[in-house]
Amino acid sequence: MATSLFDAARACLDAGTPEAKVDATFAAAEAFARGELHIPHDAPPPEAIRMPGRPERPLLVHPRDLPRRGFGSVEGRAAFIHAIAHIEFNAIDLAWDAAYRFRGLPPEFYADWVQVAHDEARHFVMLRERLREHGHDYGDFDAHNGLWEMAEKTAHDGLARMALVPRVLEARGLDVTPGMIVKLRSLGDDATADILEVILREEVAHVAAGSRWFRWYCEREGVDPLPRFRELLAQYARAVLYGPFNHEARGAAGFAPEELEALEKLVG
Repeated sequence: MATSLFDAARACLDAGTPEAKVDATFAAAEAFARGELHIPHDAPPPEAIRMPGRPERPLLVHPRDLPRRGFGSVEGRAAFIHAIAHIEFNAIDLAWDAAYRFRGLPPEFYADWVQVAHDEARHFVMLRERLREHGHDYGDFDAHNGLWEMAEKTAHDGLARMALVPRVLEARGLDVTPGMIVKLRSLGDDATADILEVILREEVAHVAAGSRWFRWYCEREGVDPLPRFRELLAQYARAVLYGPFNHEARGAAGFAPEELEALEKLVG
């Protein structure tokens, strides 16, 4: 068992099956909570970014090649649950990559992203169990790699990573999940809706961690967060930014009114 948080994070990233990644994540998060993983101050730089461990399936395709399915059929519902499960599976890697890649930061930074990794693994397990109740499993449908592609683009810059992965890509869930919950309940699928309620509540805290550390980086670098956020949105996020935005949830997750206004203008 690793004694360095960086080594444990790397092992979670490298785990190549859903079972191995989830088990390694739970074990590492629990070891960290017990104080068994230290954060070395003299660790070498992280290795160059590459694809984390992945199962052979799902096949990764361009988002435009994914079929659009409605919630109405059992197959459509299964494909929807699979898509959310895939997001959560990627989010495990994104959280561990933040803990592994960005070094020399306060202990609270690592505590936040270890907790996020643990939460995302739990979300994935809940969704995978629900998917199996629909007669499918993770890997049965194609998926895309957009979340990890943004991780690659921001590997050089913790400030950009905090701005764009939690506060743009993951925050999208705050916008769309309430409507999904309403739709699922209208179809009588309370079991899936209940899972999404848990995820939505906990994702607010995850996006808030991104907001907190984005502002921490800005303060350290002596930059104004609002103009910097606007610059990063324009530079990286135009193609992946969609409204409408859930102002209430985003406000709870640390978005200032001026930032919400900047988001609205970019998609307007």
